[in-house]
Amino acid sequence: MPIPLRKHRERQRGFSLIELLVVISIILIILTIAVPQMAKMQANARETGAIATLHTIYAAQVQYNSTFNKFATSLSQLGPPAGTGGSEGPDGAGLIQGSLASGTSSGYIFTLAGSPQGYTVTAVPQVFGSTGRRTFYSDQTGVIRQNWGQEPATATSPETAAAK
Repeated sequence: MPIPLRKHRERQRGFSLIELLVVISIILIILTIAVPQMAKMQANARETGAIATLHTIYAAQVQYNSTFNKFATSLSQLGPPAGTGGSEGPDGAGLIQGSLASGTSSGYIFTLAGSPQGYTVTAVPQVFGSTGRRTFYSDQTGVIRQNWGQEPATATSPETAAAK
């Protein structure tokens, strides 16, 4: 005896192939919109972190200068003392973390150069376009300058909005 059509449908459970394809296509559309925005937001966060790190280096340089009557000429001089249990001094003042003293932080590479009049510090993305879209420059004035491009920012680059 054949099963009536109504009872046959009541026994079926789950989704049809068309329903699953519609759900998958909606998810793919959402991902196509969300993923590039997420990458932009991550780059913005890293750039904000780089600016904060430049402020940290400035504060460490001010403290280093007041203690040793000169500016540090390398990030390692601002970092922790060499070796285990070493005492702080001009070659390792302990003013910044060891990871920053090695030159990297927030997806950026930091380079500090000293001179008799002061210092300069640049920050360039480790992978341009991925970890950051801007380069930064600062010196003993504490003003942070930026360049929207791969070329390192310089003393003549425009100030960042955060620096004003």
